[in-house]
Amino acid sequence: MLAVLAGLIWSGVIWPGRIFAAGHDVRGVDVSSYQGDIDWPVLADQDIDFAYIKATEGSSSIDSRFEANWAGASQTDLLIGAYHFMSFETPGATQAQHVIDTVPKGGGLPIAVDVEFYGGFFQNPPTRDEVDAILGPLLERLEQHYGSAPVIYATPEAYGRYISGAYADSPIWIRSVVLPPALDDGRDWTIWQYSHRDRLAGYDGDEEYIDMNAFAGSLDDLRGLVEGR
Repeated sequence: MLAVLAGLIWSGVIWPGRIFAAGHDVRGVDVSSYQGDIDWPVLADQDIDFAYIKATEGSSSIDSRFEANWAGASQTDLLIGAYHFMSFETPGATQAQHVIDTVPKGGGLPIAVDVEFYGGFFQNPPTRDEVDAILGPLLERLEQHYGSAPVIYATPEAYGRYISGAYADSPIWIRSVVLPPALDDGRDWTIWQYSHRDRLAGYDGDEEYIDMNAFAGSLDDLRGLVEGR
């Protein structure tokens, strides 16, 4: 029985986070080039309200599907936003300019900045001071340009090391795919990534799964974030 249960969880048929997220009415996805060509009307018609779309990474990389995804999602009723994967290797100011040069201004959810470990940084993470020196200027410049504080996405490990107790103006988007999030500084989350193994119709990329998120509020509350941009 345990082996069967483990297999259902591994295959994505059962995912613990979904059970806890069922009490949240406003849900959305986040996507990147890994989802390939997205049929946005099909995807949008599956009980979701918003989508975050990967735009940029570091100081020079642009997601190969960003332009197509942004255009396609804009033709639906979804509330949409772009996210930037932050690099630990280039200055925050140059990363901010890269985002500004890529992501249109106005009409979307606040820009999100993804702060998580990658590559060799899992074993050798930068210090908090090193990350502050990048993240602080990045957030400040993006807020100046887009008119609202960026959302910060983080894994629990990255949150505890780099975000906890700081960046009070930024809404928090936290990953927690088993249990509901509990931020170590007592802060409330705004978006909760509760699953990374859902399947929806409407995409055909190398990645068969799609990330699912819950919003801590009503749809009108989410629209209020758009109006603030």
